[in-house]
Amino acid sequence: MGQERIIHAALLGAGTVGSGVYKLVKDLEEEIISKTGARLVVDKILVRDTTKAREGIPSELLIDRWDEILNDPQIEIVIEVMGGIRPALTWLEEALRAGKQVVTANKDLLAEYGEQLFDAAEAGKCDLHFEAAVAGAIPIIRPLRQSLVASELTEVMGIVNGTTNYILTRMTEDGMGYEEALALATKLGYAESDPTADVEGYDAGRKVAIMASIAFNSNVTFSQVYTEGITHITAEDIRYAKEFGYVIKLIGMTRLTEGGVEVKVHPMLLPEQHPLSTVRDSFNAVFIHGEACDDAMFMGRGAGQLPTASAVMGDVIDVMRNILHHSCGKIGYGCYRNLPVKSAEDTVSRFFLRIQVTDKPGALANIAGILGNNDVSIAQVVQKRSHDGVAELVIITDPVREKHFNDALSILKGMSVLKEVSGVIRVYGN
Repeated sequence: MGQERIIHAALLGAGTVGSGVYKLVKDLEEEIISKTGARLVVDKILVRDTTKAREGIPSELLIDRWDEILNDPQIEIVIEVMGGIRPALTWLEEALRAGKQVVTANKDLLAEYGEQLFDAAEAGKCDLHFEAAVAGAIPIIRPLRQSLVASELTEVMGIVNGTTNYILTRMTEDGMGYEEALALATKLGYAESDPTADVEGYDAGRKVAIMASIAFNSNVTFSQVYTEGITHITAEDIRYAKEFGYVIKLIGMTRLTEGGVEVKVHPMLLPEQHPLSTVRDSFNAVFIHGEACDDAMFMGRGAGQLPTASAVMGDVIDVMRNILHHSCGKIGYGCYRNLPVKSAEDTVSRFFLRIQVTDKPGALANIAGILGNNDVSIAQVVQKRSHDGVAELVIITDPVREKHFNDALSILKGMSVLKEVSGVIRVYGN
């Protein structure tokens, strides 16, 4: 039996995910050997403050200088879990161009500078793996890059933010208002003290940009993603959605159409029978449609220390195998098509519209006329009992170009009969 092969790695960041990665490296030491034939050793852990004690991490591994990793010829894998754009972008580019393999969980970085990192990986003939950047423990990047490449994918949509899914679940199942559900999510640790990135759809938008780039082999950045959050969703919206047979979810979706790529994040009324409608609490799920594969769904924990760390370690083990078989950098990246990204106004959606109008003869006919004049066709309409001379109309439209719907809505807002627009939410299905 020959001498045991050791693969040396460095870890950038020792926060929640970083400490989880180090824990798995130690806990799975023998299993990693059995799966790869090599021992993984973390030699250095880069942190801002080397004097701060970190539970489970030996202090002698802590360093605060990047060049100690970059210039160490023994280190073959750089595992980045520190987050942020800089200095992570500079360091990972340098690592890849220096021939070091990179595993990252940094969605912010990949969603804006993915193409730049792919170029560096190509130049260095290296692996760049990022499964943990999108949906934690859910394996979605690997299927998009490998298993489903012959499936002619046309749509990828999903619940890719656990915080908002937990909030909407509580609103749906327990009748909570948005603020009450957010407070509970914060108390339980599902929401950050500043939840803006989650509740406004920015976190999901970054993940959708990454999935779109891989699924459609075209560079898509976060700045091109239309984002709309859940802060305007009310208990009344939830109740009316249920009456119509729908569930409200924050959906990130990307579609490949003849006119280009659609990338959007927004609340959506999903039919109760749709697989994504059953995804509760902080769970995530991604639903895929392809011409060859038809429908497929991946579901699991989308965040948390060990779910995310397990996705990172899955990538690390893949990289170790590639190192041992001299196959690093062989898959390639190829997100080089620059297909046009459609503006939200050029996409087609159905809409749920809830408005308060003066309860008098002809009001509904006038509203229907304005919608029709702007190519907005009504699929369903319900008029609720009037109160103090004001009636509530709940309308679901047929598929319509979003610009036409917005034009009609602008005209409606100028009508004296319209008292309030209480809710506008997209509806699944074209």
